Amino acid sequence: MEMNANYTSLVAVGDSFTEGMSDLLPDGSYRGWADLLAGRLAARATGFRYANLAVRGKLIGQILDEQVDIAAAMSADVVTLVGGLNDTLRPSCDMGRVRGLLTEAVERLAPSCGQLVLMRSPGRDGPVMERFRPRMEELFSCIDELAARHGALVVDLYGTPALGDQRLWDVDRLHLTAEGHRRVAEAVWQTLGLPAEDDWRAPLPPAETVRWLTRRTEDARFARQHLGPWIVRRVTGRSSGDGRPAKRPELLPYGTPELDGAPSRLS
Repeated sequence: MEMNANYTSLVAVGDSFTEGMSDLLPDGSYRGWADLLAGRLAARATGFRYANLAVRGKLIGQILDEQVDIAAAMSADVVTLVGGLNDTLRPSCDMGRVRGLLTEAVERLAPSCGQLVLMRSPGRDGPVMERFRPRMEELFSCIDELAARHGALVVDLYGTPALGDQRLWDVDRLHLTAEGHRRVAEAVWQTLGLPAEDDWRAPLPPAETVRWLTRRTEDARFARQHLGPWIVRRVTGRSSGDGRPAKRPELLPYGTPELDGAPSRLS
């Protein structure tokens, strides 16, 4: 059953997951699940407006300080908030502080929009996931509690086997591929009560066997190109989002040429 067939505006708040990495477009910009969702909603509502305030690398405190009040002032029909996962990957993460900041963000956003949407994010299978799983599950428990308290919807991607498949994750092992983002967009779409177009939980076909040497070569490339720079940023206190503007900072009609994709370029 459709909860609302007439959503006329969407504001997306968050980090790289909502910015759209690594759903790369030919012009070097990122698309991602929020853009895909906006396009589908725009096809149902004349004059549909969309803003995406997400910036890669942001911690929940930065999302609260830099995005939440701006999003609240837009009074959109739908606001999505995905944040806190970057915090859980930090060695010195204070989960009590993360829960407090997330709670404050939800308390500011929920009264300002028609429908707040939260998310239990997916995680790639592997040893890194296992190391940080307790923190992630503590974050997700907080999300469930906040949703129940404030009438928010929760898109539950966590633990869905298909989204743990390494083939839906980019070579950096942190961000979804285009197909992964498409599935997330469908999951949010269905959570909003809109008619399903496919099964986003459907498993991928059986994977081909990868040779041991190929796996080790991929591991070495990942460590050199992605893991090493990530560790350096953690040690030096820098972020991939430092100085980067929001993806779509204004709530304007979907498809506005001067906004689409420009701040999300790789360079």
